[in-house]
Amino acid sequence: MSARETAEIQVVLEGIDLPTDKKKLVAYARTQDERAAAVLQALPEREYRSLDEVGEALSPVQPSPLQPPAQPPREESDLPPGGDAYLDPHAEPGAVRPSGPASNPPQKALDEQTKTQKQQQERQQHLG
Repeated sequence: MSARETAEIQVVLEGIDLPTDKKKLVAYARTQDERAAAVLQALPEREYRSLDEVGEALSPVQPSPLQPPAQPPREESDLPPGGDAYLDPHAEPGAVRPSGPASNPPQKALDEQTKTQKQQQERQQHLG
């Protein structure tokens, strides 16, 4: 159900005394709007303390409390990113992990990048 339809049903229920149960909600809505009463038939049997609770039951916007808890963060290693190369002012640039996929070997990716860079440099020289 859309938020607009939910809001329309809440407007229909604005004159009802709260808190109330599903049966009274449906009965009140039937006196105002038969379509709203039909929609309210799908509500769970419980007491509703506010029209917001009715709206939430019709079209939930709050996260479900049944979601699994978030995973706690992993403990940090206290090592710099990139290991020792991070601290080396003359580290070997362009190092690629040897664990690249067989369909795209690391050297092939580097060659393609180098080719693209050269093409871009040539274009810039011709324009400048």
